[in-house]
Amino acid sequence: MNANILIVDDEKAIRDSLKIVLEDEGFKTDTACDGEEALQKLDENEFDLVISDIKMPNLDGMQLLDEASKKYPQLFFIIMTAYAEVKTAIDALHKGAYDYLIKPVEFDDIIARVKRLMDYRKLELEVKSLRSRISSDAGFTNLIGKSNSMKHVYNLITQVAPTNSNVLILGKSGTGKELVAKAIHYNSKRKDKMFLPINCGAISENLIESELFGHKKGSFTGAQDDKVGLFKVADGGTLFLDEIGDLPLSLQVKLLRAIEDKEFFQVGGTKPVTTDVRLIAATHQNLLEKIKSGEFREDLYYRLNVVEVKLPTLNERKDDIPLLVSHFIEKYSNEMGKKVIGAENDVIKILSSYEWRGGVRELENVIERAIIFCNSEYITPDELSENIKGSSIFHGYPDSLKDAVRNFEKEHILKTIKKFEYNKEEASKALEIGLSSLYRKMDELDIPTKSLSSDED
Repeated sequence: MNANILIVDDEKAIRDSLKIVLEDEGFKTDTACDGEEALQKLDENEFDLVISDIKMPNLDGMQLLDEASKKYPQLFFIIMTAYAEVKTAIDALHKGAYDYLIKPVEFDDIIARVKRLMDYRKLELEVKSLRSRISSDAGFTNLIGKSNSMKHVYNLITQVAPTNSNVLILGKSGTGKELVAKAIHYNSKRKDKMFLPINCGAISENLIESELFGHKKGSFTGAQDDKVGLFKVADGGTLFLDEIGDLPLSLQVKLLRAIEDKEFFQVGGTKPVTTDVRLIAATHQNLLEKIKSGEFREDLYYRLNVVEVKLPTLNERKDDIPLLVSHFIEKYSNEMGKKVIGAENDVIKILSSYEWRGGVRELENVIERAIIFCNSEYITPDELSENIKGSSIFHGYPDSLKDAVRNFEKEHILKTIKKFEYNKEEASKALEIGLSSLYRKMDELDIPTKSLSSDED
């Protein structure tokens, strides 16, 4: 073990014997005869643990504990005391000491306690490191984009995160709703508590109440033990209810009460269970339409929708495609051990002109596939699937200026027509040409007069 321990006692025999015993167990040690010398050594070297007597001249153990805890908050303390001073040792525990030993110290006992404490310290540091990594991964770092629409999302996250207000995230599949929810949580005061996601549409209607609120033993067939619900598991943290639009109407009433009263009843329970959770809900559905059809409660909608974050589709923020491509290239190159550093310009043009039905998730899959087949430093159009290349309206500009202008004109007109869902009058106004001129151009450039697919966006 590499832990570094400082032994503090005014009796040399105790200092020396503890030093020998602990070093035999693989620990590094140093000694000090009183609190003043101990503080000096703490300033000079980094220690993991202090084992200190309470009664010492100049600066006693309690004063040492008080001073050192202020300067080195991650330092662990074990206090040694005579039997008659147990009350003082308990006071030391209240002030931050981890444990206390009664003199005369049994060596086997102190070895066991120190090992247990060092195991605990190692675990604590691992947890802190993991939390730090999760916080970084789940914060703004995974939200890629500098477009105006994404800047608006970042601004909303920054303003709402420090509050306890409920948030409703709206967006199509693949827009990153859970990433936004995590960014809100890990930039809030609850970041050290649990972020707990649940997909309301992935759990059957007869089980979701038990999942959210828990149940008592025997409350229904198969309830062999008490179960703690996610509302209680996430106490102090954030509960992310994804696809809230799929929540059964019967359960919406109970959810509303839990939000308003901050308490709920387990299935089969008779005593209210209190909880303090922040709710972030998300959906790809139009909840206002579901309210009109009687499938979603209006009062619950307004309880959840204190702040609304609407996420743009990838088609609405195509300026971010180069950044996203770069991010995914780095991610999958590292995972696959390849040295791909970028994509050719024609690849970016093809991807920027493609209609992304699957959003960012689809783009990520496209780049992952391209990395698999890429054998050079740059992804070329050859590494893109025929589906992507065939659906894109960009196929590279020819050398001829006349042909290049023709290709660009076709690309721009088709993009504008698609934007207005093949409404030629609206498209002609946006293009600032007459309707007859638009039809003529479409005929010349071989542009279809209507969508080739019934589900065209």
